[in-house]
Order: sequence, then structure tokens, then C-alpha cells
Amino acid sequence: MATFLSRLGRFSFRRRRLVALLWVVLLVGTGVLAGRAAAAPPNDFSMPGTEAQQAYDLLEKNFPELNADGASARVVFRAEGGEVTDPGTRRAIGETVRALGANPQVARVTDPFTTRSVSQDGTTAYAQVSYEVPSSELAEESRTTLRETVEQAASRELTVEAGGNAVDARAAGHSSEAVGLAVAAVVLVLTFGSLLAAGLPLLTAVLGVGIGALTIRVLAEPLGLGSTTTSLAVMIGLAVGIDYALFVVSRYRAELARGRSREDAAAHAVGTAGSAVVFAGLTVVIALAGLAVVGIPLLTQMGLAAAGTVVTAVLVAVTLIPALLGLCGRRIGPARPRRKIPRRQAMGVRWARFVVRRPVAVLLAGAALLGVVALPAASLETGLPGDDSKPVSTTQRRAYDMIDEGFGPGHNGPLTVVVQADGDTGAEPAARRVARQIDGREDVAAVGQPRLSASGGTAVLSVVPAASPSSTETADLVHALREPALAADSDTQVLVTGTTAMNADVSQKLSDALIPYLGLVVGLAFVLLIAVFRSLLVPLKAALGFLWSVLAGLGAVVAVFQWGWLGSVLGVTEPGPIVSIMPVFMVGVVFGLAMDYEVFLVTRMREAYVHGQSPKDSVISGFEHSGRVVAAAAVIMISVFAAFLGSEEQILKTIGFGLAAAVLFDAFVVRMTLVPAVLALLGRSAWSLPRWLDRLVPDLDVEGERLERGPRGVMAEENGAGPVGAPAGHVPGN
Repeated sequence: MATFLSRLGRFSFRRRRLVALLWVVLLVGTGVLAGRAAAAPPNDFSMPGTEAQQAYDLLEKNFPELNADGASARVVFRAEGGEVTDPGTRRAIGETVRALGANPQVARVTDPFTTRSVSQDGTTAYAQVSYEVPSSELAEESRTTLRETVEQAASRELTVEAGGNAVDARAAGHSSEAVGLAVAAVVLVLTFGSLLAAGLPLLTAVLGVGIGALTIRVLAEPLGLGSTTTSLAVMIGLAVGIDYALFVVSRYRAELARGRSREDAAAHAVGTAGSAVVFAGLTVVIALAGLAVVGIPLLTQMGLAAAGTVVTAVLVAVTLIPALLGLCGRRIGPARPRRKIPRRQAMGVRWARFVVRRPVAVLLAGAALLGVVALPAASLETGLPGDDSKPVSTTQRRAYDMIDEGFGPGHNGPLTVVVQADGDTGAEPAARRVARQIDGREDVAAVGQPRLSASGGTAVLSVVPAASPSSTETADLVHALREPALAADSDTQVLVTGTTAMNADVSQKLSDALIPYLGLVVGLAFVLLIAVFRSLLVPLKAALGFLWSVLAGLGAVVAVFQWGWLGSVLGVTEPGPIVSIMPVFMVGVVFGLAMDYEVFLVTRMREAYVHGQSPKDSVISGFEHSGRVVAAAAVIMISVFAAFLGSEEQILKTIGFGLAAAVLFDAFVVRMTLVPAVLALLGRSAWSLPRWLDRLVPDLDVEGERLERGPRGVMAEENGAGPVGAPAGHVPGN
């Protein structure tokens, strides 16, 4: 592998203008094709295999006029100092209802006085707005019209707010990515001490992400990729693109400092650091493509698209980076020791020496720290956030609170019960029987009258829970309504759907998929890392360390967003269940980045060991050459993810904080503390394979041992100096 990549790097360096031109042509070509491509289809929010989705399909078939899958909004009116039935207030509400119905995408608007959607005290009422298209297809003009109508209807006598998915605006821009790029630029300049060297990783990362995003746009229509598929691809592509370029450029400058020519340095950098990039990229691709195991189409699309962007980042690192290094020439010089700090006094070396001298104490302290941070994860409760999780400054949250105060918490998340009859008597008798049974439950606030389909074979009724949509009581109610005993007839099928039921199904599906997904990505990566490190213990240590990082990250998320610790500092307005996608999302993203750091750091340790250093000295050597670069990469990633804390959306805050915390623990506690301690304790056994397995595992030569056997390495050995970069007189294996 190292030999092939070294030749590829040498070719790219020699044919630098051709290689750079080919990448520019690829960027321009995908841009032209993307400009001509059809618009991306709406996101597929279907959840195959869930009862809620089955009920939605029945509603769409038998009640097309309900637009069950369409966007919706709830406009809430509250009279200040009077009642909504007062003539003037009632007239203002009627005018607002008519204005809302004038929108061409609106299917219908309910009159609160006709549907009796007025609170018992007469101060609050609400109108339900149903749209003909799903939220993903709703025109921005329709959202703007809704907001403007609500704002114009408000007065001193009448407070008007709106909630629902029709109010939510589409994500605007990529401000977090911009913040991440700004922080990355500062860190890279401090790492390299050169604007040009720092600019290369940024330039190539943006180019790779651009090509990836444009390619997704080109393939969106033929492959059915949703309109938000690129979101994860941009975030992950930017992250790994900077990381991979950072490691190749850093190794290039290190090889220049060892006295290699620029062409040899580029070839050697791609052969060694490039090998680590390839295998680190493979682990990320495995983690992202493995999201297909969850069985949610949108997650599958996002994972595959992001995996494609990671492949692009790898190709950029091993071809475009050496070409640009050749074009820059002497303007990118060899790495120089900062302030001429002796090797013994460098911070990374001092830390590594401290760890290898006291491995047991460091291991116990690090494990105890991660264990304490991970403890809250045992109390993890998952769900999907609604309007109740939004800041109180938003109209959605104020509308939610007004409904809660005027009607009760359950009115914010009514359930839809679908009764399907297979017999000749129709669904009406069964629906009335089901309604009576549900109405007698203590955890139900109200049950609506059954509505029959045109054929009479299907009925639908609304059930208002007594508790809030995100509560465990409502989740228990959903499960209770799905019990077979409720139907009491083999010819009758009772299905529960609605936003609350769908959220419960999604949470359950994600929970059920977590263990198989974890087993798939960790298992495949374990096999891959055996080939990379030619060891059983190192991949096992890497997998266990990753699990610690994820548990610690989840523990921090639970403490802040579920328990409310430091909530006022981080802007957590309403502690509650953690978004259901968080555990699976953290497993995929953190696993990929954790294996990046593992491969980059430990390959330098194995490289030093293969070239003749002792196990403990190889750990110190790995820190000397890669510790600072890994730390810089981790700081960049933490900053990119932490930028999401500035969002007003609770889900983005949660994802940003969780990923930042997990990367922090993984990079600085697991990879830079526990890993060297474990390797120091294992000694030579860390780098060994059973003989029978050694014969089966291909020798990938990730550490570039064969490259050192080139003409220069042979010459150095003949002079008694050992391979290039090894201590004088040191022979591999001693």
C-alpha cells in the first residue's frame, strides 16, 4: 500500500499541473452538470415497517381529503381582558381564518367556533391550517404569508401565535461551517507557522466538499436523494478533508526537515501519511454507509452521500495535495522546531514520557474520569423534540404554551386512531366501540367522533392524551392503544398514528437498530485495523476506547440537555428527552473521527517500532511526530461542532455539544492518555499477531517500512546508521 501510494504521490508531484487541472475540470464539470440537473426531490420522511407509517398509508388511500402527510400549522388566539367570543374579537379571528385560507397551497382551515376549538374559560381558541403538500415541499412564500398573517392579526386585545411544521423555516446557510473554517484557519496557522501551508488544507477541503455536494446535486433526481442529504456530507467532508490534508502536509514538511528532496518528501508523505489517510477514510466510510442498517431512508441517503464525500477527501489528499505542494515549491519549507525547543522539553514528548513512566496510575485516572462522565448515560431518555423544546422567544413555543394553558398539555399532540374493518358490517360499529373503550381511560383527555371513509371500511378518530406529547405517559398510552385487546375482533385492525405516535415509532426503531449498527461498524473496522496494525490488541483497545468516548459524550449530553446542568450557560431553555437520532448519530460520526486519530497517532508509533525503537520509545516518538498535529485536528473538530451551540434549535445545540464533547474525550483522554498507557503496559505483545493469523493477514505496510528500504535507506544502513530517521547503530528488531 505504501509503495503504491508513494508512486502515486510522486506522479502527482511530477505531473502537478496536469493533476491540478484535472481536479479543476472535475469541479467545473460537476458544477455545470449540477446547474442543469433537476431539483432534488423532497426528503423521504417515511418510516417503513412502523405502525404509524402503515396508518398514514391507509389515511392517504381512504381519506385523501385529509392530506395526512401534508404540512400543518396551528394558529392560536388569546383574548386579552375579554373572551374570544366577544363580537370584535370573533370578527378579527374570522378575518384571519379567511386570510389563511387564501393561500393556494392551503387545503383547508378550520373555524375554531365551528369545530368548538375554544377553551372552557373562553379566552383561547385555535384554528388548524392544513396544506396540500408536505413540509419539505412547502414554498417559502407560503411560510412567509403564514407568519405575516399571524403578525397582522395580533393587537392589544388579541394575541396570535402559530406552531407546527409549516412555520419552521428551512435551514439558512452554513454559518456553523463558516465559524469552523475560521477557527481551522487560526489553528492551522499556529500549527504550521505559515499562511501558505495553512491555506492548503482549507483550500483542498473546500474543493473536495464542493465536488461532493455538486455530485450529490447531480445524482439527486435519478437516485431520489432528498433535498437535505448534503447537510451531513458537508459537515463530515469538511471535517475529514481538513484532517487528511493536515496530516499529509505535516508529514511532507517533516520529511523535508530530514533532508529529503521535495519530490521524495512528497512521495514519502503520501506513502506513509497517505496510507493512514486511506485506512482512516475506510473506517469513516464503513461507519457512514452502515447507517443503512437503521432502516430509515433519510438516514441511509445522508450516510451514503457523506461516505461519498469522504472518498473524495481521501482522493484529494493523496493526489491533489502532492500536486499543490509541487506547485508551491520552496514557498512551503521544512518544519522547524518552534523556538528551538529541545526534543526532551517538547510538550508532547514530556506528556508521553510522563504516561509511559506511570501507565497504571494514568490508566486508572483516565478510566475513572470517563466513567464518572459517562454515568448519566444510564438515565438516557430519547424522543423527538417538538415546539416545546424551542426558545420562548419563538412563536412556536408561545403557541405551544398557550394551548397548554388553555386546553391542557395533550392538545399539543393528539393521536390519530385508524380503525380498519375487513367484514361486511363496515368500520362504524367497531370505531364507536373503540372510541368508548378509549374514552374510559384516565390517561385520555378527550376522544373525537369517528369519521368514516367513502367506502365505509375505514374510520378515523382523534384522541387527546392527558399528558404532554413528549412525556412517558403519552408514550405508554400509544403502546396501550396498540394492544390487540382494543380491537376485540379478528376482522378489525386498530392503528395509531400522528406526530406523537410517529415520534415514538422512530425512537423505538433507532433504539432497536443501535446494537446491530454498533456491531457492524466496530466489527468491520476491527478486521480492517488488524490488517493496518498487524495486531489483535491494538484494534481491540481502539474499539473499547471508542465505546468509552461515546458513553462519555452521551453522559455529558444527558447531564446538560436532559438534567439541565449548565443549561443557563449553554442556552438550554427546556431540559427534556434527548433527540432519538443522537446515539446512532454519535456512534457513526464519532467512530469515524476516533479511528482517524487512532490511525494517525498509532501508525507513527508502529512505524517507529518497526524501524527499531523499543515499545516505550516508539510511543514517545509517535507523540513527537504526530501528537501536535492530532491535537490541532481535534481542536478544529471541536470548534466546528461547538459552533452549533449558537443555534436557536435545540436539536442542533444537542448534536453540536454531544459531538464536541465526544471528540474532546476521545482525542485528549482516550487517544492521548489511555492509548499510550495501554501500549506501555502491553509492550511488544501489542504489536504481535498469532502465527496462523499472521499468514492470513495481508502485509499492507502502512508504516512505510519498504519505503525506507529504498536506495537512501540501504546506503544509510551500509554506513552503520540504520534506516533514515532511526538512531545510529540501531537495527530493526532490537
